[in-house]
Amino acid sequence: MIPADKRRLFDAWFAGHAGRRIGRSFARARVRGLETAAAARETAPLLLVSNHVSWWDPLVALWLSRRVLHLDGHALMDAENLRRLPFFRKVGAFGVDLADPRDGAKALRYGARLLDRPGRMVWVFPEGRERPAGGRPLPFLPGAAAMARLAREAVVLPVGLAYVFAGTERPDLYVSIGAALPAVGDPAAGARVQAEAVEAELDRITAAVEGRDAGFETLLARGRRLGRAAEGTLARLTAPHGAHLRDRG
Repeated sequence: MIPADKRRLFDAWFAGHAGRRIGRSFARARVRGLETAAAARETAPLLLVSNHVSWWDPLVALWLSRRVLHLDGHALMDAENLRRLPFFRKVGAFGVDLADPRDGAKALRYGARLLDRPGRMVWVFPEGRERPAGGRPLPFLPGAAAMARLAREAVVLPVGLAYVFAGTERPDLYVSIGAALPAVGDPAAGARVQAEAVEAELDRITAAVEGRDAGFETLLARGRRLGRAAEGTLARLTAPHGAHLRDRG
């Protein structure tokens, strides 16, 4: 198991770098469910579980956790990739050898210890590696569910990620955050619950692309200012912890 070696200044710089790359590379970044995550962070650490479809995913996770939700974020990463890209340790990544069950157990306990107080977050891709978009059911491994069982105070949130070309030169980034998941004692059953919840968020993204879900807000848009709704969302989310979160109505 490779522990994180988080460096505050590098973390802040790299999160800004990730945001700038996202802003340059995507036509829009459209996000749903930020208020759910912002409310949950006030009282509990967060365990975010999502599909893994692109090498963009870690940068999106870093930008979202550090720059949008202002969380002390960490992420579980394949040890082989982390050895190849060691700078990710400085932004909170810790590594696991997926072929070694003992190493996996160490990493799960390590991740659970990180989830010790509100404002902390661990992001896990339970598929274990990148997989093509659209495959169902999502083949979630039980590690994230086992981590949730160890970190009893953590709130587990499902996240759907998608990169969609929709009539522009650059794709749109979609992030959909769902409601908190119930505690499940059996990791295999918990993995199924997590996978189904992430699939539901991916279905919401599909509905938004097809114009059937208006619940997404644009946080980044290439070449223009943020809309008023997105500016309002960012103002609420960047308020000091404990500040009142207004209902959208």
